[in-house]
Amino acid sequence: MDMKDNRLERRAAVARLLADREDMLVVAGLGSAIWDAEAAGETPLNFYMLGAMGSVASTALGLAVAQPDRRVLALTGDAELLMGIGSLATIGVRRPSNLAIVVLDNGRFGETGGQVSHTAEGTDLAGIAESCGIAHVHRVSDMQGIEKLRDGLHRGQGPIFAVITVDAHMPPVVMPIRDGLTVARRFREALLGHDALKV
Repeated sequence: MDMKDNRLERRAAVARLLADREDMLVVAGLGSAIWDAEAAGETPLNFYMLGAMGSVASTALGLAVAQPDRRVLALTGDAELLMGIGSLATIGVRRPSNLAIVVLDNGRFGETGGQVSHTAEGTDLAGIAESCGIAHVHRVSDMQGIEKLRDGLHRGQGPIFAVITVDAHMPPVVMPIRDGLTVARRFREALLGHDALKV
């Protein structure tokens, strides 16, 4: 497979997807998804899953259930989602209307050297999401699709699942706060208010 065919530049795609995000809560997966979210705009409403591969979708599900009045986005990569693929079945059963899962699919294991991943060999993450009962599934490979998806993230009925095909180029690292406790505390305070830290 030619990794450049019908594939977006990931940093630009994520920047557009998260533009004017308002108070959307973003749970970002380790590595590139975290760097892309950070590059799109540093905010305490980003929750970074540093070193917790495979847990982004399930963490976002828990957050969406706990905060039904807030829009929640899980931003992750193909390899990270593959490690926790069973979470899609639970999302399909629970059907939280405020949850979206967006997968940046470069067909690579980016964090371990860029080896070809399952999706480059034919694994269809969107098809898996559909078979799990997630009704709103999108395959995105151009900026027009990004615009449509962005509108759905703000106004559409969830759960939403989208695979954005991105090229294998790795943009420069934009490192966020790396202390997990600090990330968790500031996210909790931004979500629940300063008094939440007294609990």
